[in-house]
Amino acid sequence: MTAFVLALLAGALVGLALGSLGAGGSIITVPALIYLLGFSPAEATTAGLIIVIVTSATALLAHARAGAVRWRAGLLFAAAGLLPAAAAGVLSAHLPATGLTMAFAVLAALAGLRMLRRRTPPENTTVSAPRAAAAGAGLGAVTGLLGVGGGFLAVPALVAVLAVPMSAAVGTSLLVIIANALVALIARAATATTVDMTLLLPFIATAVLGAWDGKRMSAKIQPATLQRLFGGLLLAVAAAMAIGALL
Repeated sequence: MTAFVLALLAGALVGLALGSLGAGGSIITVPALIYLLGFSPAEATTAGLIIVIVTSATALLAHARAGAVRWRAGLLFAAAGLLPAAAAGVLSAHLPATGLTMAFAVLAALAGLRMLRRRTPPENTTVSAPRAAAAGAGLGAVTGLLGVGGGFLAVPALVAVLAVPMSAAVGTSLLVIIANALVALIARAATATTVDMTLLLPFIATAVLGAWDGKRMSAKIQPATLQRLFGGLLLAVAAAMAIGALL
């Protein structure tokens, strides 16, 4: 199977995850780029940021048209993460491949466990400025360092810290993710990391198309079932990456 076909298939899988679950698809982007398309960890995390920006922007338009974006809350949350995203973006280029892979494996495992537990944060929470700043900074650092959107972190943080209702949390999280990813990508522009666009473009194309199919699929399958399946997949990916990094 050629790398081009693998890029199409991997992109479709990421899109399906994003479309059906609303978040989390980008966390399987980096492993797909590394193990299916032969990207180095540094290249994969940079390419992951590009994919996150394009797919999140597409989804943000749909949520904005539905009036499901809290722009002020999202921009305030994003502002706290801009500097950490930029700093982490620069730092990631200087980390050893093994360390970057292990860090991503830990994040994937945490995301998988969260999916399996399926806890919904409370909607009525007192807003705390220090907590909002800390949560925004943490999300920015994760985005910059590992090239993932962090929707599985942003959505509960927006609900629990900024009291954004669940009906608007996904759309608002996309705004935060795009801002952090853009800053991290600009920070990486000064490094020597390059990305093979001949493989990245078909990946992005099928990811966008797969997201629409994922939306339709989510209407036919119980969300809890999708979360369990995806949580199991993330744990498997985390284990494979950790083993590969240690061997």
